[in-house]
Amino acid sequence: MNYFFELLGVAVFGVSGALVAGRKRMDLVGVFVLAVVTAIGGGTIRDVLLDRHPVFWIADPTFLLGSIVGAGLTLLLARTRPPPVNSLAIADALGLALFTTGGVQIAQQAGQGGVVVVLMGTITGAGGGVIRDVLAAEIPMVFRKGHLYASAAIAGATLHLLLDMAGFVRPIPSLAGMVLIVGLRFASILRGWHLPVFEVYEEQVGGGEDETNRTHGP
Repeated sequence: MNYFFELLGVAVFGVSGALVAGRKRMDLVGVFVLAVVTAIGGGTIRDVLLDRHPVFWIADPTFLLGSIVGAGLTLLLARTRPPPVNSLAIADALGLALFTTGGVQIAQQAGQGGVVVVLMGTITGAGGGVIRDVLAAEIPMVFRKGHLYASAAIAGATLHLLLDMAGFVRPIPSLAGMVLIVGLRFASILRGWHLPVFEVYEEQVGGGEDETNRTHGP
């Protein structure tokens, strides 16, 4: 089940990377670079932190192929009809859910528990998207106001872990975690759900008049 989640996740994240490259009007090299980086970035960080060698896509190049296929299909479909408005957000939500679930399971197999499992699941799900956005010269989605992204992954990974600890048979914990992640992401996209925004108000005196400088926190 874990292998299936990761393979499907790289394909979906390959779609996500290709869509970002298309919106940035990149050439074919840029399309496939963003697709591959989005697909393998989070899992690579996870494997390095957990000291898993070789890294998952080196051990099984099928994962690289999956991301390339996802990007290629996106290119073909985009030539026949424009992608829907929320296509990137939908692909990202599905990839986040699949990879977070896979990351939780791999961390558990590595003998980790508690906070480390949740953190590894979140990194696996969100890490590739962060690298993609940085390469595309955008603020990573995990830091954008009005987006439940990393928080959705944390919630889904936590639910997965709690259901595992409660003794629910697999794949119930995995499916429940994925449904929660996708549900929170869609609620953020369609309903505008978001975390409270931290703001710092600083009073500055200049030119004889009081001025207020507003600084947004993370």
